[in-house]
Amino acid sequence: MSEIKKELYELVTNTMIPEVESYIEDLHKLIENNEQTDETLEEVRDMESFLVELQNILLAIDENKIDDEQSKEILVKIETMINEHSEH
Repeated sequence: MSEIKKELYELVTNTMIPEVESYIEDLHKLIENNEQTDETLEEVRDMESFLVELQNILLAIDENKIDDEQSKEILVKIETMINEHSEH
């Protein structure tokens, strides 16, 4: 596995998936406590879809169905998303 794929795999595994899972849990707690807004259910669906996308990235790397260029593009997108989120 190339370095860029390792970097992407580690970022998705160690940062993105745990963060998304934690956020989904928080949203479910809001729903359980009847504290949700109209957007909460949509946000849960969006986050669950995003989680599947992240899992698919890992699967594509494991099955060598993604090349280094694609890996780099995804890595840059994720890093940009992380940076934008941390600015808020």
